[in-house]
Amino acid sequence: MQFRKFALYAAVAATGLSALATATLAQAQAAEQFVPLLVYRTGQFAPLGIPWADGKQDYLKLVNARDGGVNGVKLTFEECETAYDAAKGVECYERLKTKGTGASGFDPQSTGITFAVTDKAYADKVAIETAGYGLSQSVDGTVFEWNFPLLGTYWTAADVMLQDIAKKEGGSLKGKKIALVYHDSPYGKEPIPLLQKRAAADGFELSLFPVTPPGVEQKSTWLQIRQQKPDYVLFWSAGVMTPAGIREAQASGYPREKIYAIWWAGSDHDVKDIGAGAKGYNAITIHNSAAQDKVHDELKKFVYDKGQGTGPVSSVGTLAHTRGMMISMLQVEAIRAAQEKYGKGKALTSEQVRWGYENLDLTAEKLSALGFGVVMRPVKTSCSNHMGTDWARIVQWDGGKWEIKSDWYQADKSHIDPLVKEFSAKYAKDKNVKPRACG
Repeated sequence: MQFRKFALYAAVAATGLSALATATLAQAQAAEQFVPLLVYRTGQFAPLGIPWADGKQDYLKLVNARDGGVNGVKLTFEECETAYDAAKGVECYERLKTKGTGASGFDPQSTGITFAVTDKAYADKVAIETAGYGLSQSVDGTVFEWNFPLLGTYWTAADVMLQDIAKKEGGSLKGKKIALVYHDSPYGKEPIPLLQKRAAADGFELSLFPVTPPGVEQKSTWLQIRQQKPDYVLFWSAGVMTPAGIREAQASGYPREKIYAIWWAGSDHDVKDIGAGAKGYNAITIHNSAAQDKVHDELKKFVYDKGQGTGPVSSVGTLAHTRGMMISMLQVEAIRAAQEKYGKGKALTSEQVRWGYENLDLTAEKLSALGFGVVMRPVKTSCSNHMGTDWARIVQWDGGKWEIKSDWYQADKSHIDPLVKEFSAKYAKDKNVKPRACG
């Protein structure tokens, strides 16, 4: 009788353990992490938006195909078309923010949309990743707890451009004339505060030339440039505005080697159809270069060779596509970092992923293992610094391809930090945000 009871208990226990193991396995297999993808495949910025969106989606596909997700957690995603329109961007944000266990942060892919959702993100506890764009003052994590302008901002970009120009001019900008031709939108206006402060400090003359969106008509702007003869032009453009501006510069006789474009105006599609006519055109690149890396080979092997690529294979390795992959990689690594704290193999909430963004530590060794060691420099974020270290370099179009023309630069903190402090303090006051203490 005792033996029968023992056997019965053992059978029940074994059944229970088996069921538990099966349930645990099923739970691990079912764990999914949702990544919203705000894109603009239509509208004035579509030439930039399409390869950027393809790169973001391609990297998520690669992580699923190559690694089985993040520690076994499959990445799911959904695109939402914004056409670079702030109202549509807000609609996409509202629709996707609570999907799954919560959105793993948003890359709004637009400075205007970033402005529109920043206050919402604070209330909803959802991270906003703006690698290379957005609100420049959101570097300050004590005020902007949910914004992450990773890798660099428009202020750091403008500062690096001026550094490279000063280097060409023997170390001084005094007496020089520098023009800013910019998309007349929050995006285009973002570098102006930094440029105005630098002009006052360095003694150069700054002229501002707003271009009405979408920017296909710039003839009058470049005629003014021709008349005023600035020593250099900083070009804050994107999408259809970029080739239109380069062609007008060519038609007006303004030297392309005197033009410095922001990274969103320095992609292959911006210059390839112009070819030799754009020769000498400079662009700043964010944690990026014209180089290929291991991640490009792996994307072709695990995704494109299987017919699962998002766009044409010819776009793999172009600057815009690579930047898209970088943005998704940063998001994936924020998820991975958060899993180290909240549990490997678990689907995370939006708030938990935010912790990951704030505790990124991508060393050279980690980047090399991920396949980004050639095109990126290390980045580490913290409670107070939501950008990490900014690195940028200058590339130049030689008529057929991009060539690296500078070593890595970093922005001058003596110019940037006071501006960040001033503008973040104003934001905190205007929005009644109490800055948090960072240990």
